[in-house]
Amino acid sequence: MDRSGIEISIPVIEVERLSKRVRVADGEDELHILQDVGFAVGAGESVAIVGASGSGKSTLLGLLAGLDVPASGSVRLRGTELFELDEDARAALRGEAIGFVFQSFQLLPALTALENVMLPLELAGVAQAREIATQWLQRVGLESRLRHYPKHLSGGEQQRVALARAFAPNPRLLLADEPTGNLDAETGRAIVELMFTLNREAGTTLILVTHDESLARRCARVLRMTAGRLSETAGEAATGARLG
Repeated sequence: MDRSGIEISIPVIEVERLSKRVRVADGEDELHILQDVGFAVGAGESVAIVGASGSGKSTLLGLLAGLDVPASGSVRLRGTELFELDEDARAALRGEAIGFVFQSFQLLPALTALENVMLPLELAGVAQAREIATQWLQRVGLESRLRHYPKHLSGGEQQRVALARAFAPNPRLLLADEPTGNLDAETGRAIVELMFTLNREAGTTLILVTHDESLARRCARVLRMTAGRLSETAGEAATGARLG
């Protein structure tokens, strides 16, 4: 709380002066993928990261999750500095606080839809994992597909399973990497609506990487990567809120 007694909310994620460099093959020069990137995202916000291929946006997403280590700078998840933790501790924090939605779905082919959604719950030691997973699959309209394997599901159905799996552990932060990239336009629109509905209902902070400018504008904020540097504009969600 501040001196007036008003509680000050800690951002879900804070990024300060984040840089990433890689050494060019067969040379001493370094390629700057990210340069002094900084921003903060509050609880329940929706943020899009856009930019051309090679601009650094996917690298940034990996750093936000602690999947990669920067050359310099910091990422704090609910006040915890990710890069002061070892790899095992970062993995444990990811399991507790972060959900993922990938362009390629990343479902385990040997597990049914229900088992795919149960898996992160079981790894976290959550009681009643089967009941929770079933409820989430019902919520995304797949109550009749619980025992189906990924190969027997359409692309849109697989992405719905992936959404259920990401939201089921009740993460503070959802990271989505081109979530509609492998879907046709109609299915992609349905998945987008579902993702934003779940985001609003669960109060989960959403950060997504996309090439789709219309999808990016659905977010409250748009972070644009250009040659490893960041600029920001307001999305339609923020504009609508101001007009309302």
